[in-house]
Amino acid sequence: MPSYLEKRSIRYPIFGLMGITVVLLGILAYYNWLLSILGFILFFPPFYYIFKVNAMQKKETEEYITTLSYRVKKVGEEALLEMPIGIMLINDEYFIEWTNPFLASCFDEDTLVGRSLYDVGDLLIPLIKQEVETEIITLHDRKFRVILKLEERLLYFFDVTEQTEIEKMYQEERTVLSIIFLDNYDDLTQGMDDQTRSSMNNVVTSILNKWAVDNGVFLKRVSSERFIAVYNEQILQQLEKGKFTILDEVRETTSKHNIPLTLSIGVGTGVSSLPELGVLAQSSLDLALGRGGDQVAIKQTNGKVKFFGGKTNPVEKRTRVRARVIAHALKELITESDKVIIMGHKNPDMDAIGAAIGIHKIAEMNKRDGYIVVNFQEIDTGIQRLMGEIQKKEELFAKFISPAQALEIATEDTLLVVVDTHKPSMVIEEKLINRLEHVVVIDHHRRAEEFIKNPLLVYMEPYASSTAELVTELLEYQPKNGKVEMLEATALLAGIIVDTKSFSLRTGSRTFDAASYLRSLGADTVLVQKFLKEDVETYIKRSKIIENVYFYREGIAIAKGQPDEEYSQVLIAQTADTLLTMDGVIASFVISKRSEYTVGVSARSLGDVNVQVIMENLEGGGHLTNAATQLSDVSLDEVEERLQNVIDEYMEGRKKA
Repeated sequence: MPSYLEKRSIRYPIFGLMGITVVLLGILAYYNWLLSILGFILFFPPFYYIFKVNAMQKKETEEYITTLSYRVKKVGEEALLEMPIGIMLINDEYFIEWTNPFLASCFDEDTLVGRSLYDVGDLLIPLIKQEVETEIITLHDRKFRVILKLEERLLYFFDVTEQTEIEKMYQEERTVLSIIFLDNYDDLTQGMDDQTRSSMNNVVTSILNKWAVDNGVFLKRVSSERFIAVYNEQILQQLEKGKFTILDEVRETTSKHNIPLTLSIGVGTGVSSLPELGVLAQSSLDLALGRGGDQVAIKQTNGKVKFFGGKTNPVEKRTRVRARVIAHALKELITESDKVIIMGHKNPDMDAIGAAIGIHKIAEMNKRDGYIVVNFQEIDTGIQRLMGEIQKKEELFAKFISPAQALEIATEDTLLVVVDTHKPSMVIEEKLINRLEHVVVIDHHRRAEEFIKNPLLVYMEPYASSTAELVTELLEYQPKNGKVEMLEATALLAGIIVDTKSFSLRTGSRTFDAASYLRSLGADTVLVQKFLKEDVETYIKRSKIIENVYFYREGIAIAKGQPDEEYSQVLIAQTADTLLTMDGVIASFVISKRSEYTVGVSARSLGDVNVQVIMENLEGGGHLTNAATQLSDVSLDEVEERLQNVIDEYMEGRKKA
């Protein structure tokens, strides 16, 4: 620390003052030497005092610095040896050269010098090799945050055991909010007398109350079909481990009373705000119901969704009230638009094309032009036969346009209707969804995580056999402006027949009602069979895939196409359907190349195995009994191995549940 005389701002004025004083006293001595001597006597003490004080201050400062240096050095030594921070020096061969006493005490040893990290803490080796700057590891039942200084080959160890325990406690104690919904309560209780309804309510309430008490859950019934459950993350983890067996318990118990009641649960978790939890719980419930109910949906903070349950097919709704309401809402949206563009999924099947033709007819009935987006390079043989018949109807064929044409004619007032899918990545032209604000979604698939953003109207009914069935019902409630042509009715009927495998799968009473209505409009079943005919080459290809079939687990058949041959989606779907008709097969999976860089998997089941869940774990989706996926930049063998692993996880989860 410099003395004040060493500072220029003080030193120069003082030396200047001394010089001026000496000069003035010298001049005074010329006139009166006695006064000059007196001036020198008076001048000397103040300046002497200034220099003396400066010297004392400098000495004190030096002593202070010396003392401080000693104290700092001592504190550093004590910190190095006594503070609860571990310090370790290692060499290039991962041998310990030095540690402070605290770190040695953490290992219950007097010294670690000379020991190898492979013996003392092998978890540290990967961190050093990968040059990880900081990481939390566990050593001798304690958690340490390790900070690596690679150049000095130095490691710091901070004990964060209590901190991690507190964090874990905080995580486990966070509030979780769930909305429990009785899926088909209204339909079941419509025709019940008061005594039967009361008995059913008692059964369900007692099951749920017992579940709540056993798991430490606060449960409150807020309406005839809705409950609110409040608990914490720790309880949620236990429920997840048990695969939410309350779903099975309610389903099995009520079925014994001849009341097929199921639950859907939406879970809100991962945030501290109660309003946000409520929003998450409701959106999770909507997702569970959109997938057909009888399941739990948990929205995670990373945007992913966990699903549990979903072991039963969606229950068909007996009333058409929702269909009538949706039909009216769709009519309003169509009349408010300048035109309607209808779009299905890539590689459209008969259901997507049939439903699109049905929506086009609804637009015509409401006196609006409708256009169907089709990529003619992506249609299979059956659709080509249908398009051949449509070409004979020039007015209808003119309404089929390419994706590029659709983008050209789209305006701000155009209504986009997406049929037979709800995933943006699956539609024929995703740019249309991004450009148009007015979007309607009509689909019969179980809702997936990926969904079209902010649609004006959503009509998703997983109980329905096909989208064509839903569109047929909407058609019945439209203004009778113009007659439904035979070919239009036939296309809708073909969609229903294809998706139900000729009325053998996912077929309800309303499916037959829709088919009957279409038949009354002149739908030609012989023409449908003509569309669905297959050639000999396709039959032989399918047979060759079936030759490679093997049973991976009891009842689960897997077949794989040739690695050097590409197959259409329809072909592998038909192969999976054929395998399902074989004796002893409860679920079938067919793997084949779809293109040079894409591998497809088609999955089918009789209901005992939820192939939708299996395909969702492979980035796909679908129904309980009918699902598929497409994977890019992978080989057939890699997909086969991933499929086997997912099947193993699913089967193990079923055993635990």
